[in-house]
Amino acid sequence: MKRSTKIGTIILAFFLIITIVIVGRTMIGNHFKKKFSKRPPPGIIVTEVVVKNFSQKVSTYGTATPFRTKSYKIEKYEIVSPIEFNKRLKKGDLITELKTRNLIASFDGVVTKRDFSNDIKVSESSLLINLEDTSIIYVDVDIPEIYSRFIEENLNVDVKFSGNNDKIYSGIIDSTSGRIDIEKRSLATRIKLKNDNFDILPGSLLEVTIKYNEKNSLGIPDTSLMMEGDKTYVYKVSEKNITNKTEVVIGIRDSGFIEIVSGLSQGNNIVAEGLKKVRPRLEIKPIKKGAKKVKSNWKKKVEPKKNETKKSKFDWLKKLNIFNKSEKKDTKK
Repeated sequence: MKRSTKIGTIILAFFLIITIVIVGRTMIGNHFKKKFSKRPPPGIIVTEVVVKNFSQKVSTYGTATPFRTKSYKIEKYEIVSPIEFNKRLKKGDLITELKTRNLIASFDGVVTKRDFSNDIKVSESSLLINLEDTSIIYVDVDIPEIYSRFIEENLNVDVKFSGNNDKIYSGIIDSTSGRIDIEKRSLATRIKLKNDNFDILPGSLLEVTIKYNEKNSLGIPDTSLMMEGDKTYVYKVSEKNITNKTEVVIGIRDSGFIEIVSGLSQGNNIVAEGLKKVRPRLEIKPIKKGAKKVKSNWKKKVEPKKNETKKSKFDWLKKLNIFNKSEKKDTKK
């Protein structure tokens, strides 16, 4: 074989090997790229469109007033038996015995003491007491004029007492004034609520929330909404877990939920949180809102059994000391 032919064969074989290596690497790279480049669908919190109670609210403050109050003025020298204050009495029970007459409770209530001011001389010889019926509490509040057209009798009212913030008392609007106060620009309104357990004391400051325009409508969490100009959108999740951008018409907001007027139906699944991770036509892994997260135990250290003791990293030193002691004993012998 000629020398030039050998050189040509070697060059051809060299380029052939390089070509095989490049093609092989490309094919292997494409194989692993297809195998590992497909990411699993992201876990996104979803929730269901449900029917909820919606209402608009007006909040204000007022003072607790007992349902009935009757006052008695007593001369101290006439008192025969001591008066028991803050005691709950029934109708017909004896309040106190006087020299000239007996004071009888005309209704169920509590006897309370009301002192005159120190600068009134009559307080030295007289005593003023009240019999108060606190089974029902009245609260007089002033509602701003702009809400006056919504306020009417028998509207539901939520009342909170500063002495027990965890409990909400239910009341209604008992009556309203027939005119607007020209100085306060407000409507005088009286609220009535039952005080069966006598939790609320007369004179207590109460937080009052009047609910109007109550209705049952479709509702979703307000974290589900996307605002784009004048339009509002949500991500609706299909049966195949594909997200679709859907325009909705919203109503009033109430306690973290938004009323849906149109665009969704009851039972639809929508993205509840994590809107930045979602885009149209994206496959997701739905996670129900409120579901408990499974905690991993891989970080937990294995605790020794009761009969076992933890091994110390200095155990080898103890063994060494034992051996040294045994050697010393042998040398002494």
